[in-house]
Amino acid sequence: MSSPSTPTRGRPARLDRDRTVDTALDLLDDVGLDALTMRRLADAMDVQAGALYRYFATKDDLLTAMAERMLAGLAATATDTDGDWSERLATLARAMRTALLARRDGARVYAGTHATGPHTLGFAEAVVDVLRTAGFGEEDAARSLMALAHFTIGHTLEEQAALRPSEDGGASDPERLRLAAEPERYPQLAAVLPTLTSGDFAAHFDFGLSLLLRGLRALEHS
Repeated sequence: MSSPSTPTRGRPARLDRDRTVDTALDLLDDVGLDALTMRRLADAMDVQAGALYRYFATKDDLLTAMAERMLAGLAATATDTDGDWSERLATLARAMRTALLARRDGARVYAGTHATGPHTLGFAEAVVDVLRTAGFGEEDAARSLMALAHFTIGHTLEEQAALRPSEDGGASDPERLRLAAEPERYPQLAAVLPTLTSGDFAAHFDFGLSLLLRGLRALEHS
């Protein structure tokens, strides 16, 4: 008798690495990272949980493969963009944010992994290529890559956390801040609350990204 992961004559395999990652990403969208377990994934694929370990020794291995898949196609965005190096970097950063936002808890999945697959390395290669072509040295290019990636991942983590429904059904984070920042005690915070509590995360992201790029431009001319 064939095992659950072994194809039978005339029937497609029920389990392979690519399909497992695809199913895991779909399940992530349905239940979120906290509820994504190997057993739940096995049930979704109609196989025994042990069959998954043929491809992924641990859940962390699976999450790394999921993180890698989320960045598919990002490297090409740099070559599709006209403009100087800063505009190409901005395009890459926005593409990364979009890719992480496309999946529920996408930034949490990616932040906890250290993927070294072709999609992740291709993205990193594209960023470093833009910087070194612009004249940045090796050390500055490497640290700029880390700054760009860390800012993008960190911002998206906070963005997805803010958009996640409250588990207790209570007030949202912006509403809690409005209630806590009493004008009499925190007059400066109260004055800027409309921006602090704004849900325009694209504007927040672009502002931070512009600061980072201005800093790199100053570094370029130092």
